[in-house]
Amino acid sequence: MPKILPVSYENKFSYNIIIRNSFDELLENIIKIKDQKYEKICIVTDDIVSGLYVDTIKSIFEDKFNQVIIFTLPNGENSKYLGNIEKLYEELITNHFTRRDLLVALGGGVIGDMTGFCAATYLRGIDFVQIPTTLLSQVDSSIGGKTGVDFNGYKNMVGAFYMPRLVYINTSVLKSLSEEQFCNGMGEVIKHGYIRDKAYFEMLKDHVNEVLALDDAYLEDMVYTSCDIKRNVVEIDPKEQGIRSYLNFGHTIGHAIEKNSNFSLYHGQCVAIGMVAAMYLSVKKGWMEQKDLEEMEEVLTSYHLPIRADHMTVEDVFNASKSDKKMDGNKVKFTVLKEIGVADSYMDFEEDELKEAIAYVLNLSSK
Repeated sequence: MPKILPVSYENKFSYNIIIRNSFDELLENIIKIKDQKYEKICIVTDDIVSGLYVDTIKSIFEDKFNQVIIFTLPNGENSKYLGNIEKLYEELITNHFTRRDLLVALGGGVIGDMTGFCAATYLRGIDFVQIPTTLLSQVDSSIGGKTGVDFNGYKNMVGAFYMPRLVYINTSVLKSLSEEQFCNGMGEVIKHGYIRDKAYFEMLKDHVNEVLALDDAYLEDMVYTSCDIKRNVVEIDPKEQGIRSYLNFGHTIGHAIEKNSNFSLYHGQCVAIGMVAAMYLSVKKGWMEQKDLEEMEEVLTSYHLPIRADHMTVEDVFNASKSDKKMDGNKVKFTVLKEIGVADSYMDFEEDELKEAIAYVLNLSSK
């Protein structure tokens, strides 16, 4: 049986998150979105996911809709720029897509973010559906309506809040991921425990072997719990005016490291390093203890996530962090921990304190 999480936006029902281990109910859930049937569907995907799932998804759709087209991008963060959005616009215009038609994001976070941004801006808004195929996108980027593209190497600087009409999660696709890609997603999963649910964090800490073995029961429960945490936060604060910023735990320095790695490190890996820096600052302020920092490093390492970065300077990472979209005036809105399961925002760090935390995760002196 599928698990269903209804998501509200501004106190009204917006869309369902469907979690199950197959695509068996995908078509019926798309048909139920609205009374008037969609006429055409454009499946947006990448050149890796295309070889795995496009034929299956297309076969589900092609007998029920007038036209099903495929738009394929190269896999990876380097595809996430406005030029590719323009190509997608052209594909939709050439095939006469209207507001009666549907975009389907089939892939990871890059595909989901770009498809959502295109949907938000094409004809001032058409419907789109998320079918996330990576752990990172299933538990994080597909939920909550954040869409966008990178600009000149700065992550997600151009975007919009625009809700999908459905998020359909097939957990069985996670078994096609490499270990590195699966563990990349664990960066966001572990983050959810740290910011909102101590018991969830303890489960992840105590059942590393089961999770890494892709045990079906653990996978489904883990994806469900992370989705529920993200859903709860974005319902309370859909446009990041308050507690939604807690989801940025590890992201301020993480994004800066990601940029300085020229995206050679995956997003979840950089979030893991960023969480270590944020925990370091939480310890320095006396909210957390040294043993909490050591435990975090052990847990992240157990999931094969990096806890340090190299070949970067403190100044480069610090300057990139100041260009992050989470700035408030001339201060970084930095997410910290007050205890496991309890996050908070803090903007009163001195420059030297931030540089000290960056130096810690770079194994360098801040001097």
